[in-house]
Amino acid sequence: MPKVLIVEDDESMAVALRDGFECEGYATALARDGVAGLRMAVEESPDLVVLDVMLPKMSGLDVCKQLRAQGNGVPILMLTARGQEIDKVLGLKLGADDYVTKPFGFMELVARVEALLRRGARRDLGTETYRFGDVALDFRKGEASKSGVALDLSAREMKLLRFFVEHRGEVVARDQLLEAVWGYTSAPLTRTVDMHVAKLRKKIEDSQSDPRWIVTVHRAGYKFTG
Repeated sequence: MPKVLIVEDDESMAVALRDGFECEGYATALARDGVAGLRMAVEESPDLVVLDVMLPKMSGLDVCKQLRAQGNGVPILMLTARGQEIDKVLGLKLGADDYVTKPFGFMELVARVEALLRRGARRDLGTETYRFGDVALDFRKGEASKSGVALDLSAREMKLLRFFVEHRGEVVARDQLLEAVWGYTSAPLTRTVDMHVAKLRKKIEDSQSDPRWIVTVHRAGYKFTG
């Protein structure tokens, strides 16, 4: 299910948005100020951010600006108060994908969110770059970095990562990986996959023993959660 990060300091509005999105089948995360919103947008890899303009500690405009400066392309829908025309224009210039003016109807907001997610899904089909947590990937250049430090990934590891990214959130079997990444049509050596995943985890995970991004699904395969 898609995950929406809601960055809203008004408690009643935040709770109403969270409950509304969860009723519509979305997973949600909630931040109550701009600093927390920026951190969660990076660490939790949401599919979309609903971002209020007026926030404590850091404005929504600054959150948007910093995310785009980091190369984070997560869709951003900004919430602006009536009369904040300058904020709407500035928000779009800073990289926001859409905006809704308060007060608004919740179903209108959901429709805007769905449209942005569809647009993002189409864009992802041909994407050459991807970011999750502190890891940045450039498949076109064959480059990867973690916390700004270059990672030494082989061509096979990049191909494996790309398959995981393109199937994020799905459980993929070892034989699927062998066919897609190695070109095998049968699966005589599933340990090959496990060995490569272990090496990859060592490079991209903070804890190889407790992986966050490439999770083992018992008796089924692996799931990429980025």
